[in-house]
Amino acid sequence: MRIVVVGIGKVGSTVAEYLAKEGHEVTVVDHNPEVVERMTSRYDVLGVCGNGASLEVQKQAGISRAELFVSLTSSDEFNILCCIMARKNGARHVIARVRNPDYFQQMLFLREELGLSMAVNPEMEAADAIGRMLRFPSATKLELFAKGRLEMAEVTLPAGTPLDGVVLQELQAKFGAQVLVCAVRRGQEVIIPTGNFVLRAGDHISVSAGHADLNTFFKRTGLYRDSVRSVLIVGGGRIAFYLAVQLLRLGIRVKIVEQDEATCETLSDLLPKAEILRGDGTDQELLIEEGIGSVDACVALTGVDEENIIVSMFAATQQVKKVITKVNRANLLTILHSVGIESVVSSRTVTGDRIVRYVRAISNSHGSSVQTLYRLLDGRMEALEFEVSENAPFVRKTLQELTFRKGVLIAGIVRDGRLIHPQGSDYMLPGDLVTVVTTIPGLQGLGDTLTEG
Repeated sequence: MRIVVVGIGKVGSTVAEYLAKEGHEVTVVDHNPEVVERMTSRYDVLGVCGNGASLEVQKQAGISRAELFVSLTSSDEFNILCCIMARKNGARHVIARVRNPDYFQQMLFLREELGLSMAVNPEMEAADAIGRMLRFPSATKLELFAKGRLEMAEVTLPAGTPLDGVVLQELQAKFGAQVLVCAVRRGQEVIIPTGNFVLRAGDHISVSAGHADLNTFFKRTGLYRDSVRSVLIVGGGRIAFYLAVQLLRLGIRVKIVEQDEATCETLSDLLPKAEILRGDGTDQELLIEEGIGSVDACVALTGVDEENIIVSMFAATQQVKKVITKVNRANLLTILHSVGIESVVSSRTVTGDRIVRYVRAISNSHGSSVQTLYRLLDGRMEALEFEVSENAPFVRKTLQELTFRKGVLIAGIVRDGRLIHPQGSDYMLPGDLVTVVTTIPGLQGLGDTLTEG
């Protein structure tokens, strides 16, 4: 697929990288020649230097042949203008980065009247991911499939866990919950386990189930943590605002520490039920004075990765039960894991996943379409949700009749709102929502999970 990406900042560079690695013909556009040169030398992409809203620049980027145009600059208005121009000049699908809440609430108008295929809001996407972690604090990460009917949680098994030495096929008998361990990270190895796999303390696992079964599993294995009632947010940017709105609606107490005076005043006006404090969130004495040791969760959301790591490490020393860290640089993940910080979010990666999901959906020709896509275990595996269509060749065939590729696991089937834990005798029907966990990159449809012939 021919794709043009305008605006190669943190988010744009990640999106272009993801799409190039999936084999698409990507052209990047940015006004900064150094940025364009860096991208073209590092990845298999073409580059154009110039104004992404310019007709001539868009023509140089091959807009008339582009199946997708994505504008991800820091300006909402510029992104919308770029998309209007691209649509008029032949792009089949256009996506704009829209961060302003007022614009984002008018998406129906933007789609119908201006021709936008989709808008992405990286800060809102990140806030949603953090909100899920806080609503289920037992997990280091929580993703939802089939409109919440199937949940997939990541967790590290601590020393002394009753799961140490347990064979997976014995899980339900031992703990009375119908769950499926979909993926395991053990050291540097990532595994899709079979029923004979033996869990060990220190394993980082992804486990899927319905909400009630997942709760039961975490309680009976000693992994359960009480609900979050108070949250300290360090950093008062857009993610903090979107997150605070969610938490306050749930009745959770919110305290935000922000250094910039004008930002504090804005947040005070927008969030009258939250406590807004002006100060340096990396100042440990300030955090102690503000009761960091008594809150249920701490979320580090400053604009500097290193500051977020420092805040999170200090929060962990103060016995804060749930610590979440915003980090954009993937090379810092190893450091975080080494100091026991597992709950990490990145606005650039969640946005990249959202756009990749859209691209795979419009590229698909295998009798199913991608509804949801999440990266598991630091991006080394993917969990995808597909909707089965009428013309899928595997419809009504039992799973044991189908031959799946190595590195593929069917984690759940949702039919008419009911979760089915897949067995060999189960089958897929049109309209089913099927969740797949895989080590195979770039799956576009359920047909890609099957061996040829």
